[in-house]
Amino acid sequence: MAKDGNKDGWKEFIWNPRTRELFGRTASSWGLIFLFYLAFYIFLAGFFSVTIYVMLLTLDDNKPTYQDRLAIPGMMIRPTGKELEIIYTKEDTESWDSHVQALNSFLSSYNDTVQEQNNVACTPDQYFFQEDSDKVKNTPKRSCQFRRSILDECSGTTDRFYGYSDGRPCILIKLNRVISTLPGKNGLAPAVSCGPKGDDSDKFGEVAYFPPNGTFNLMYFPYYGKKAQ
Repeated sequence: MAKDGNKDGWKEFIWNPRTRELFGRTASSWGLIFLFYLAFYIFLAGFFSVTIYVMLLTLDDNKPTYQDRLAIPGMMIRPTGKELEIIYTKEDTESWDSHVQALNSFLSSYNDTVQEQNNVACTPDQYFFQEDSDKVKNTPKRSCQFRRSILDECSGTTDRFYGYSDGRPCILIKLNRVISTLPGKNGLAPAVSCGPKGDDSDKFGEVAYFPPNGTFNLMYFPYYGKKAQ
């Protein structure tokens, strides 16, 4: 009998036909609870959305708010080899063909026609500043033309093998982009100087630079960032 009483008690708690209560609450009570939580979660969603919107208003589309991880641009070479060493045999075309293809791919966006169409003919030997004025943003930022033809013998237009076929390989040097960096010192562009490694001086021939002055022209600085995709 006790078990039957407990069973009847549970049934009555789940649904009481006399008071018309479900789990101890009437329909109006459940309705008020539902409306409370509905209003509560709508408020939370609205508050969260407004917070995100206000935060996004403070962000710049082209550069991060905090830039303390990379202050000095790193130098890289193209093509790249294992541990930055390019080893090949000039008589074996397969040993250097991948380097030629890598240079072709890297320089394709620097074709003169592409640069003339997409970028600006800047004044050499001076920074290309594009600062915002008051509340007017100077956007989108523009880039100065870098025509591959200025690389002369290393442009791939006069020698499609970039010197690899005759033992005078071209190695392109690039700087990583760091926002707002002004690398020049006393108005002089940063220069590149190459030399032998360790005891390889007897194997190291004369180095030719293209452009001839071997510098990164100041007109390519500063970098203002790129809009996040």
